Amino acid sequence: MRQRWTSAAVLVWLLLLALGVGVISQTRFVADLSAFMPRLPTQRQQLLLDQLQDGIVARLIMVGIEGSDAPTRARLSRELGRQLRADPAFQAVQNGDAELQERDRAFFFGHRYLLSPEVTPQRFTTTGLRQAIDESLQGLAGNGGLLLKSLLPRDPTGETLALLGQFSGESQPDSLEGAWASHDGRRAILLLQTRAAGSDIDAQAAAQQRIRTLFAQLPGRPADARLVMSGTGVFSVSSRATIESEVSRLATVSLVLVVALLLTVYRSPRLLGLGLLPVLSGAVAGVATVSLGFGQVHGLTLGFGTTLIGEAVDYSIYLFVQRADRQPPAHFWRTIRLGVLTSIAGFAALLLSGFPGLAQLGLYSIAGLVAAVLVTRFVLPRLLPAQLPLRDLDPVGRLLERVVHALPRLQALVLLLLAAATALLAWRHQDIWNRQLSALSPVSHAEQALDASLRADLGAPDLRYIASISAPDEETALQRAEQAAPTLRRLQAEGVIGGFSSPAQALPSLATQQARRAALPPTAELRTRLDEALQGTPLRAERLQGFIDDVQLARQASPLQRSELHDSSAGMLVDSLLVHRAHDVLALLPMRAPAGAPDGAIDLARVSAALAQAQAPDITVIDLLAETTGIFDHYLHEALRMSGLGMLAVLALLALHLRSLTRVARVALPLASAVLAVTAGLLLSGQQLTILHLVGLLLVVAVGSNYALFFDSGLDAGPAEERRRTLVSLAVANLTTVGSFAALGLSKVPLLAAMGCTVAPGALLALFFSAVLCAPAEPRHAR
Repeated sequence: MRQRWTSAAVLVWLLLLALGVGVISQTRFVADLSAFMPRLPTQRQQLLLDQLQDGIVARLIMVGIEGSDAPTRARLSRELGRQLRADPAFQAVQNGDAELQERDRAFFFGHRYLLSPEVTPQRFTTTGLRQAIDESLQGLAGNGGLLLKSLLPRDPTGETLALLGQFSGESQPDSLEGAWASHDGRRAILLLQTRAAGSDIDAQAAAQQRIRTLFAQLPGRPADARLVMSGTGVFSVSSRATIESEVSRLATVSLVLVVALLLTVYRSPRLLGLGLLPVLSGAVAGVATVSLGFGQVHGLTLGFGTTLIGEAVDYSIYLFVQRADRQPPAHFWRTIRLGVLTSIAGFAALLLSGFPGLAQLGLYSIAGLVAAVLVTRFVLPRLLPAQLPLRDLDPVGRLLERVVHALPRLQALVLLLLAAATALLAWRHQDIWNRQLSALSPVSHAEQALDASLRADLGAPDLRYIASISAPDEETALQRAEQAAPTLRRLQAEGVIGGFSSPAQALPSLATQQARRAALPPTAELRTRLDEALQGTPLRAERLQGFIDDVQLARQASPLQRSELHDSSAGMLVDSLLVHRAHDVLALLPMRAPAGAPDGAIDLARVSAALAQAQAPDITVIDLLAETTGIFDHYLHEALRMSGLGMLAVLALLALHLRSLTRVARVALPLASAVLAVTAGLLLSGQQLTILHLVGLLLVVAVGSNYALFFDSGLDAGPAEERRRTLVSLAVANLTTVGSFAALGLSKVPLLAAMGCTVAPGALLALFFSAVLCAPAEPRHAR
């Protein structure tokens, strides 16, 4: 019967393990910040989420060519741009190429009567023509006189300048040797738009690799010429690669540390392999469960999985060391069960979070720990040999016993230090948390600096302040953007904003185009009005025949369509500001702060009031920086609330099982002390806490609860040999946990390093405080 039960347990375990591996093989791993956005976002939060995942911001790649000399960099930029335009992975490529610049100028000039906001019926009356021509003639003496002189015969009313005036105030990249260049002239720059959405990391990675390949194959490329790239998609690909690399490296380091320690204790490769089975099972169960629950696994959740090596292996250590050549002590499985239940209670609160990233971490922790302890309880005992080849650990146990019996003498000193830590946290409570959502990003400071540099070189608009307009279709979105434009122009004239951009500037609505076309008079009527308007001016009507011909062509032209903007700056502008979503279309109107505004701020209340007074429909004005900070505040408050509920659940569970408030306090005090001490230590080291620090503190409680419970139930009674084995098992388990998390603290990913720096000292302190505050000064049987 026992043999049958053993075979059944092993077969069920192998089957579940195989199913878990199958699920993981189909799992999609992500590395963007979408998992740390609310599951049910508000309208404002959804706008930010759309931009992070599928907006134009996520599809733009900024490219820089450095090294060599300016003519060579410009030549490489032009050749690379030419090849990328022929590649189907890219929708638009801009690099200041003279041919493209000329094409853009020709586009705007050829469609000036459909694009100029000044084209109205009044504009083409005799009075309107005279006024517009007079302004053009006066402009000949200004800075733009040369340009006006070349345009005057075909554009005496100045529609081209009126059209370009909509973009005044926007900085443009410098040009050097016929290509865009950085302000210092040391870098040629290109701006690319991928066809694939920013959320498709595989496609983004393929596009970026294509850029590198084409650059490496450019003819005549000098050896010192190098390529740099940045952008949201580049960050996503880099983050995923970094996390995958770090997970592999850290898992290897942790595994080597654990293996070396366990071989020293076990002296048996067989026991070592068996002891790692709960780790493998827990990792597979955690990733597979998150994949089934969320449809994807975030890279940071995967990185969190490396920490399971130090936690899940503890259960097999407890079993092997405390069993030896006999069954574990009677209280063994009861203590383990209570320790696991307290861990589940602590992490279960995270499952209720409205943020998928936080819920993923909670689900991973619970599934991994449950799988690890079930394998330890029902699989390992049936695979162990009758005699475990452990070295004689009794001398180590005697030494630990003497140390533990001496530690309670430090209680007064420990309580004094904890009081100091509490006072520090109360004094600096405003500085504890990092409130920026970017704190969750694995992007390095060097990558962020390169991104800022390329954006400055390109004159990329600041997308901090945005007026967003929702509409059922593209035409309605453009019309509503046009309705908001007069109010925004008035606010610009009043100095409330420095300027704004709109998709309707490059692609007016069909209704507006038809109205502008209808404002153009027939040839005979235009000629008559023009003759009257030119009286008393140095211009003669025969010099303006090109103007008359162009007006007639515009009257007969078809409305401008999005397809005609392909591979142009106008097309990139429309794509960036006109977002097609599942059920609606979003028109984005980025606003620039006025010159000299403190901290680059805009009075959004005044902007919102003006737009509301103008009855602009379905328009929302937001500050994306404030929105991200607000999201993180909400995220943080929810995480703290969930953690508090988890702690209450832990206390309730301890009270239910221990049935003694004194024992509950004995078990909870070391855990609270470890959390206080670690938090104070992080603040003293100059760190601010993030969500991952908070999860690390929860893990400290999960790990430390096992130590405190063993001290409470396993060291207060029983044979001396049994107590020593318990102490040895706690010491070995603690060393594996501290070692694996200390390795995590060396990670290049800041958030993984934050967790390692939290849990490694926290686990060590949890054991120390358990010994100081829970252990009796001498065994009960001696008293």
